[in-house]
Amino acid sequence: MKFDRLRRTLVGNIPIALCVVFVVVVTLLAICVPLLPVEDPTSQSVLFRLKPPSPEHLLGTDRLGRDVLSRVLWGSRVSLLVGVGVVAMSGLIGTLLGVVAGYFKGWPAEMVMRVTDVLLAFPALILAMVTVTILGSNLLTVVLAISVGVIPRFARFTRGTILSIRERDFVEAARAVGASPPRVIWNHVLLNAVDPLIVLCTLLIPTAILTEALLSFLGLGITEPTPTWGNMINSGRIVLREAPWLTLFPGAAIVLTVLAFNLLGDAIRDALDPSIRDSAVREPSAADASAPRPARPAPAERQLTPAG
Repeated sequence: MKFDRLRRTLVGNIPIALCVVFVVVVTLLAICVPLLPVEDPTSQSVLFRLKPPSPEHLLGTDRLGRDVLSRVLWGSRVSLLVGVGVVAMSGLIGTLLGVVAGYFKGWPAEMVMRVTDVLLAFPALILAMVTVTILGSNLLTVVLAISVGVIPRFARFTRGTILSIRERDFVEAARAVGASPPRVIWNHVLLNAVDPLIVLCTLLIPTAILTEALLSFLGLGITEPTPTWGNMINSGRIVLREAPWLTLFPGAAIVLTVLAFNLLGDAIRDALDPSIRDSAVREPSAADASAPRPARPAPAERQLTPAG
């Protein structure tokens, strides 16, 4: 039932279906880019520097003669790796902390919440910049740096979800029959918290992609010669007037990817969130509100029969 509703939402809506197709195509290109007939993204040629889009180089070349199409495709690989890696790492750690803070009481929950409050007091970008500055700039440290700012969001969201599930009747019944806390958490609490966590994961992937692009643009993320969309824009801004395609194509890739993931996340939330579905069902449409209601039949008059 739930998956049928999700399938209808993703396939029945044309804009959402286009977003699904775009995400699938970008993912396949990122996975299969070593097998594609494109040039080496780090191969340089002074003879072909700053060439506009042409049949030989469909998206042109950069200041060092490197093919922009190849670098955009390899940059998608890095961006998706960062997005999925950040969500996987922060989701695992943040969900564990949120379960501890939401299901159990006492000092462990208080300690988890105070640590998350301290981390939330700092902007996520500032935490990522400090972490990358300390640990260095490579793929693993960038994923770790961005995850530091995302883990508190996962922890607080999971805690709120667990608090709403912990007091329900089926959880109380599981405790009453003697089920251990790990069994109750795994079989009854987490299984009912999967849907909102999936939605949160989908919405945080574009956030991680944007943060990585911003770090690379500032020179604190993954640096040259590894191509990323952020450092491609940073490199192209120097010759923006002479070669606008150097920033146009990686910028368009960022915008389209983030937009597709955001619309896809909103569609999944609308399909899986029961409160949104129930409100949509209960809320009357404008046509229904303006339609005249049938008149209520008048009550039948009682016939008085003479006594006796």
